Amino acid sequence: MIEKNVNIYKKSVTRILDIDPTSKRVNIMDNRFYSRNSDYYPSVTSILQFMPKGKFFETWLKDVGHNSDIIARKAADEGTQVHEAIEKYLMGEKIQWLDENDRSNYSLDVWKLILKFHDFWTTNKPTLIESEIHLFSDQYKYAGTCDLVVEIENERWLLDIKTSNSIHTAMDLQLAAYAQAWNETFEEKIDRVGIIWLKSSKRKEGKLQGKGWEIYEPSRSIEDSFKLFQNVHELFKIENPNPKPSQESFPIEIQLDLNIYDKTEE
Repeated sequence: MIEKNVNIYKKSVTRILDIDPTSKRVNIMDNRFYSRNSDYYPSVTSILQFMPKGKFFETWLKDVGHNSDIIARKAADEGTQVHEAIEKYLMGEKIQWLDENDRSNYSLDVWKLILKFHDFWTTNKPTLIESEIHLFSDQYKYAGTCDLVVEIENERWLLDIKTSNSIHTAMDLQLAAYAQAWNETFEEKIDRVGIIWLKSSKRKEGKLQGKGWEIYEPSRSIEDSFKLFQNVHELFKIENPNPKPSQESFPIEIQLDLNIYDKTEE
């Protein structure tokens, strides 16, 4: 049975939504921003867009050309399915590959990734402290959503789940930014950060790795990675001196007036 600590700070809002009943319109803010004390904080991932992608990414982009958007969307959809399944799994729900009609709920690739997370969880038997928690840094004015905070062998880990084919330095900075935001809010600080990498090439089984998965832990310290994050944040602020979410407005109902077509000749 998974133990889950009570935490009233946790929020379930995933994006900013404002409904105006008088105009019957819904205004949706850009989901790269988080609402905080009548202000908006940019997300960690949007800040890290200003970090150079590196030669590996540039080479990949040249190789795939116009297909890059299609590949990126497919990878994002795959990651979303895995994250949603894991969130249900941690709440005690049964996750099934096949439905009652023997039709697959997930592709085989996605199902394998879900099984790798199950292997990690049953191997390490962590205590779940938080999942999908919104974190805010009031000191540095940014926010983000952390996948997991758990306790493994009396150490508090902040973990992100990745289904990417490789690990990038930006991920180290993301973990450090989340750890900073957590430590600003909670008395019990983060001891270690890492990535549950579900597409690892590791094959040896152990506490922090299994067949096709591993807990990747950055080689640099959380403090050093956060200093690098601050540098990237400064670049973000140069290009976005007064960051505000973009906004779309659209009606929530429409109806065709058929009377305009029902005309009788005089």
